[in-house]
Amino acid sequence: MNLTRVAALSREHRLEVIGLLEEQRRREAQRLFYSVYGDEDQEWGGPTILDGLVQPGQTLHARERYAQHLEFFRAGAEYRERCFMAANRVGKTFGGGGYEMATHLTGEYPDWWEGRRFKHPISAWAAGDTYLTTRDVIQLTLLGQVDYTTSRKRMDGRGIIPGHRLGRLVWHKGVEDLVDKIQIKHVPSGGWSMLGFKSYDQGRKVFQGTGRHVIWLDEEPPVDVYGECLIRTATVGGIVMLTFTPLLGLSQVVLSFLPADQRPDLAA
Repeated sequence: MNLTRVAALSREHRLEVIGLLEEQRRREAQRLFYSVYGDEDQEWGGPTILDGLVQPGQTLHARERYAQHLEFFRAGAEYRERCFMAANRVGKTFGGGGYEMATHLTGEYPDWWEGRRFKHPISAWAAGDTYLTTRDVIQLTLLGQVDYTTSRKRMDGRGIIPGHRLGRLVWHKGVEDLVDKIQIKHVPSGGWSMLGFKSYDQGRKVFQGTGRHVIWLDEEPPVDVYGECLIRTATVGGIVMLTFTPLLGLSQVVLSFLPADQRPDLAA
């Protein structure tokens, strides 16, 4: 932008230019989805987002650097239940469950995608161990931060789901700033996917109800909650994704994903 030319404009026109620049920057900040897993490394040209997780000038590495993530995605084409079990800070939430959830909700699958595809709007849940972690981790990853700058509270759309795809939302009545459910534009069909947020500490019963096409469980769930999620997805041919670090040791859920020769409970 030529600052000299801007300075020569009238005050009204300068304000118009500033508004256009702010809108351009706002939209750029809502397009992180299109910048990750590229063919080559690239710098993030937007502002700081996701509570500092992504910052201006940060290198977003090419997808070839994420062999485990790509393997997790590919497995979705064959298996209806998958687990990304790994150490902390390796990108399980943002680059694993969060990114895949965004593809299914929007229907915007990249050309290189070899995982499961849905050809229609979906109904999905994302859940963590408590409503606070669901809000502060999963909701942040998917939708960005809560925006109070307008007359009506909303999400800023600076998460992994492109901000211009966010639709009508309903706030949770019992937890401040937690979204209960939100519509996401399904691009190929022009319809709307629906995403709901839940937590394990509310018990198995909150996971009962109608079928779900996708359920993402971030952090290890109690076995009864996991079983209920399998039932909810079975009726519609859906999938369950788990992303967690096995902090509870060799639990029943962990054991169910280990090869038979690595399971002490099956040892002769």
